[in-house]
Amino acid sequence: MFYSLTGKISENHSGYIVIDTGAIAYQVLVSRPDYFSLGTVMTVFTYQVVRDDEIYLCGFRDKDDKDMFLRLISVKGIGPKTALGAMATTTSNDLVTAISANNITFLKKLPGIGAKAAAQIILDLRGQLTGGEKGNPDQYEDVRNALKQLGFRVGEIDRVLAHINLPNANNEDILKEALMKLRKTS
Repeated sequence: MFYSLTGKISENHSGYIVIDTGAIAYQVLVSRPDYFSLGTVMTVFTYQVVRDDEIYLCGFRDKDDKDMFLRLISVKGIGPKTALGAMATTTSNDLVTAISANNITFLKKLPGIGAKAAAQIILDLRGQLTGGEKGNPDQYEDVRNALKQLGFRVGEIDRVLAHINLPNANNEDILKEALMKLRKTS
């Protein structure tokens, strides 16, 4: 198992980089190739995926990103490529905040993550990340339904809820925050 690789970033492509360690160059799948500057010498934290039909490395710029990746792939139904895709559009800190806040709407906007996977992520990871209870993945869905009943459009609701991450908040707190944001955009 490879823990990390240190070498020169010799190629930078969409979805992967090439790290030249001197004697060997490794192709490493990454969520954000723009984090790795061509020609620089870097340590890239890695995770090796071994399947019946393929072997590849996933790379991360720091231990926090690798840790979040490992947590995501521990969730039933989330594989390494789905986890990398999800991490490509957000940060580890935003993921932790969304999971802590039971924000299923935020998670559903990530590539490869649907409603079922988002709920599973919250159920499996919330207690691990916050040290608290596992949470209610339906919380933001309940607020979403309440806002629909009030006559707001689904697109507006989803856009607003995707940016509200209130850990340990109840439905009323989330609803108040959403209404304030919706009124500002109207």
